[in-house]
Amino acid sequence: MCIEHNSGKLFYRNPFGACPTDTKITLRLSVESFEFPEKVCCIIDNAEIPMHFVFETNGSRVFECEIETPSSPCLLFYCFFVCADGNALYYGNNSAHTGGLGEISQGTPDSLYQITVYDKNFTTPDWMKNAIVYQIFPDRFCRGKETPFHGIERKWEDEPFYRPDQFGGEYLSNDFFGGNFDGIKKKLPYLADLGVTAIYLNPISKAFSNHRYDTGDYENPDELLGSVEDFEELSKEAKKLGIHIILDGVFSHTGADSKYFNKYNHYDSVGAAQSKDSPYYSWYNFSHFPDKYESWWGFETLPNVNELDKNFTQYIASGKHSVIKKWLRRGADGFRLDVADELPDEFIKKLRTSIKSENPDALLIGEVWEDASNKVSYGEKRAFILGKELDSVMNYVFKDAVLGYLTGGDAKQFFGKMHSLLENYPKESLYTAMNLLSSHDIPRALTVLADTPDFRTLTRQEQHDYVIPEDKLALAKRRMVLAVCLQMTLPGAPTIYYGDEMEMLGFADPFNRAPMDWGHGESEIMRQIKMFAGLRKEKQALRTGFCTLISAEDGVAVYMRNAEDGKDAFGKSAAGDEVIIIVNASSDSRFVSLNLSKYGIESVRDTLSGELISDDHNLIMELHPLSYRIFTPERISDKCTKIQSI
Repeated sequence: MCIEHNSGKLFYRNPFGACPTDTKITLRLSVESFEFPEKVCCIIDNAEIPMHFVFETNGSRVFECEIETPSSPCLLFYCFFVCADGNALYYGNNSAHTGGLGEISQGTPDSLYQITVYDKNFTTPDWMKNAIVYQIFPDRFCRGKETPFHGIERKWEDEPFYRPDQFGGEYLSNDFFGGNFDGIKKKLPYLADLGVTAIYLNPISKAFSNHRYDTGDYENPDELLGSVEDFEELSKEAKKLGIHIILDGVFSHTGADSKYFNKYNHYDSVGAAQSKDSPYYSWYNFSHFPDKYESWWGFETLPNVNELDKNFTQYIASGKHSVIKKWLRRGADGFRLDVADELPDEFIKKLRTSIKSENPDALLIGEVWEDASNKVSYGEKRAFILGKELDSVMNYVFKDAVLGYLTGGDAKQFFGKMHSLLENYPKESLYTAMNLLSSHDIPRALTVLADTPDFRTLTRQEQHDYVIPEDKLALAKRRMVLAVCLQMTLPGAPTIYYGDEMEMLGFADPFNRAPMDWGHGESEIMRQIKMFAGLRKEKQALRTGFCTLISAEDGVAVYMRNAEDGKDAFGKSAAGDEVIIIVNASSDSRFVSLNLSKYGIESVRDTLSGELISDDHNLIMELHPLSYRIFTPERISDKCTKIQSI
């Protein structure tokens, strides 16, 4: 007996992917058996739904059922059961949990198909769907006018301290290089020329450390960065260039050295560590006052807060002059939530309500490292992207898929991970996800692409001393060009970590947080970013078009960004903006052969040169090692062919 269901094909599941609430979905299963099956059913959340026979094709009988998504956002999980020819078999998702073709099993499948059901009124900011984001670690980007220093003052050409003895015996992360708001403002034309339309700033609030995740005062910027007025001026000048500002919201903990906890008496306030009568005392959990308290991952410098404490919630989110609203009024366009999976769902909902009430077009992004649609944290299923909480997330799943593909060459595995995102994420979240390659929390992409050891196997000293061989560095740069191509042409907002365009290297913190190398000059990676930024601006399909995964063989990935009936994924006109992207991640040449007529395409031109490549409904070509090609299709005259998009 043969059984087949493919969640990536409209024939088997219509509509494809995540669905709004109150939506009808048709599910189909094909069964090839000697005798007519005694029983065929779909099992959804342990409930059996009978499937009825609809027709026979190519020797297989096709069975069908229709379901309707609930009125409340949720996840539905399903598999199939077939009894025929004396066998009772199940059919579920594949063992990689990527959707698409599944697997037969004797018992209830370990892997089930997922349907993400999101709020039908869920929308996210259009500006983010069209954005190219640039992440800045503020202390290390650019110095502007002089501002008051604190901590250990460093020279721009120095390397960050990485040993405890450099701080006097204890690793304190308080060496500062002096990057500030005015420095960022000076470089806005540079960012605009790069194609950047949004800046994500790591924390800017007053704090003891250079990373500033140990918030000292939510309401005021660190004086080293500048004043409130300096931030407002930065936001104002950025908007003139069409650049939005996204701030880092650190709400799961504060600094012990803060006006709220005030463990070291550095603030003119009565902190929770000083008195049980402190207005902030209820924010924290003390097991023994004042020296034992709950802290973030055991770091005593980062006491955890009770996010659902009424006073804390009002101060951060719901109050008339809350922290969130203050920064939005100062010119911020949204927030990225640090460690979103450690924030209660209810608190994130309050943040969303507050942000959207102040500015409906403001953004709320979360730090989530796994698939955000089915994330489980601390034993609870999270509802991050079902329409009531986050707009989207930092797309670490995308980063892992791209870097894994480019270093391992497995195009099928890469497409499997891409398909999973396309299938599980609501389109409102998929197209606003921050598609990063590097960040302040992980080694720089260029370092990873040089086939370096996993940083977790190296000491800080070994990371510092590691020298990448010249041939491996050259290989990494070629791979990085492909990474930029993938980042710029797949759904989501490409997110550039400062300095990646300058070919900066570095393992984990603090080596990935070195001062910006402004003396490097224009690199091939930078030229590629600029070229793709221009292409994305020209072609709407690269920003909001559907994504069709065409083939993945021998290290070569082929996909299309296209319109359907002249409309993009959000129903906006995108006629004529489609492109075909081919990437060869292998170190050898590969031949590619595509039958274009099945997609309604008559000929293709090289998008960058305009050269006619094929005009006979076929594309047969040799792709050089570690290279990409981009083609613009020309459709068969007077025919409108709807592409199966996944």
